[in-house]
Amino acid sequence: MGEAFPPPGEAVDFLKDHIGEPLTSRLLSDRRGSRAWKIEAPRGTVALKANAPDAHTGRDKAAEIAQEDDHLVRLISVGALPPDYRFGAGTWEDGRWLAVRWIDGIPVWRAFAPARESEGDHTAVRPWLLGIARTWAEQLARMHTAGWAHADVQPTNTLITKTGTAAVIDYALACGPGNQPRLPYRGALTHTTAPEIADVVLSTTADTHIRVKPSADIWALGASLFWCWTGHRPFPYEDGVPRRDKLKTIAKAVLLPLDDVRPWGFPEFEKVIRACLTPVPEDRPSATDLAALLTTP
Repeated sequence: MGEAFPPPGEAVDFLKDHIGEPLTSRLLSDRRGSRAWKIEAPRGTVALKANAPDAHTGRDKAAEIAQEDDHLVRLISVGALPPDYRFGAGTWEDGRWLAVRWIDGIPVWRAFAPARESEGDHTAVRPWLLGIARTWAEQLARMHTAGWAHADVQPTNTLITKTGTAAVIDYALACGPGNQPRLPYRGALTHTTAPEIADVVLSTTADTHIRVKPSADIWALGASLFWCWTGHRPFPYEDGVPRRDKLKTIAKAVLLPLDDVRPWGFPEFEKVIRACLTPVPEDRPSATDLAALLTTP
């Protein structure tokens, strides 16, 4: 297919049987031990991911992909995801691959770019921002109601469609009910980590699994909205600071003042962000309550 890193042949053969030929692929990302492609064919478009066998990340990405496939099967079985989201999965000569339904959207950071400008307060922007927050909360609510937490809520794991709807992706780190074998969860993206998760990471060994609760997803939602709207991460640390020191700052739950970094005043949106970023997990709104709040005129 003319790419430096073509998709696994085993996945391509499977997809040809299901979405037809000619089949074209485009490499979307190659980072942190995994690669992702957009695969297009006459009968459909999918997102395909596979482990990068030559990566040296210290993480077993093949096992993560297998874990995500298991999570998708279980989430679909309880109605937290639509049945057509998971397209197929399998092994290849160097690991694992997973194909899911293609979502035509862009990451939240890119979508929010116009709203980050000081002159971004246009008539259509306010309901658009609230609609994104509402649909994001609605997707999380379906998981939370089923006893799951996404555990990796962050700007790159949510896509915004042309209609302004949030679509959550990447379920590899999700935490669900039961005691099925899994890779230990030790936090995800540092900048959207909840204080209670940071505290447990700091106080436990690297092989300890941390069970994420829905309230940590709510914090991460608020942190993502804060970051993508203001252009500032919620916590006052520098890029070069070691992760452990960043986690110590997060565990104290001392945030940058939203009033000082917001691009323009938007009380309704700021209320949502502040509610999500409540330090005490039990005091944060549920995803269901948050979606209802955002639906209320």
